[in-house]
Amino acid sequence: MRRNDREIRDFTEIVEVIKKCDVCRIALHDAGYPYMIPLNFGMKTEGEQITLYFHGAGEGKKLELIRQDNRASFEMDCSHELIVDKEGCRCTMGYESVVGRGRMEIVEGEEKQEALRALMRQYHEGEFPFRQEVAERTTVMKLTVEEVTGKRHRK
Repeated sequence: MRRNDREIRDFTEIVEVIKKCDVCRIALHDAGYPYMIPLNFGMKTEGEQITLYFHGAGEGKKLELIRQDNRASFEMDCSHELIVDKEGCRCTMGYESVVGRGRMEIVEGEEKQEALRALMRQYHEGEFPFRQEVAERTTVMKLTVEEVTGKRHRK
């Protein structure tokens, strides 16, 4: 990382940034080009292992690409704030971000149920009931994070 002074090194702080974010962008391999897509997500941590969960339809380009090559990169950011130095005629952007990579796979059974609960916890406090027939039609993917870095810039 070029700006070491902005790096977030503490795992707990990285997790706190993830909790503030509302979109996770994943990049998949598509015939020599990245295929990037913004997704809603949920998160689970065990020790210092992060697992991200996503949901979607049972078919489409995203699933085709995951089946061909399950390696993925991800990015999420939050806390955006324009920082203006009127005297120096300069401006910059305040932010917090997390970038990483790992491997994607489809989940089923009880793990699928827990993943759907994790997705809802990201956006809704407390338990959120979902209809079982809708859950059965939903494809759930997980990204097991292998590498992660965080970065922050504030006033």
